[in-house]
Amino acid sequence: MQHAHKKIDVTDFHGALLDIISVMNHPQRDEALLAAANVKLDQALFPLLVTIGRYSPSGVVELADRLGRDYTTVSRQVKRLEALGLAQKQPAERDKRISEVTLSEQGKALTNSIDDARQTLMNRIFAGWPEEEISELFRLVRKYADVVKEEAPSGE
Repeated sequence: MQHAHKKIDVTDFHGALLDIISVMNHPQRDEALLAAANVKLDQALFPLLVTIGRYSPSGVVELADRLGRDYTTVSRQVKRLEALGLAQKQPAERDKRISEVTLSEQGKALTNSIDDARQTLMNRIFAGWPEEEISELFRLVRKYADVVKEEAPSGE
């Protein structure tokens, strides 16, 4: 690690991250976003749908790891998304023995609606911020996320 000798108090930063995660994981937040997107979807499937849209093609094990859920739960939920016509499984390009999950056209349309609703919500949140601060926040959060991914024990 590059600057391991630095002693930085991360208490406030960690608290802010926990606050953000708490809000993002709150079921009412998902309900509001789905309603704003005019999307009717079982709330339990929402994080999986968005994750497939963001990281597809992905295997079920990879999706389970990303969501912090067990493989069997995610496998069942993928089947539900398939039954709804929102996702599809196909053999992976690199190894035909492995199935990968992608969104169907209908699933892509739903995630596009959700993305638009999220965009509207975030624009309201940042309405009073100077543009330079928004750009700097986004740049620094991306930088932080990239380092965290590099340091992750699972090798994500």
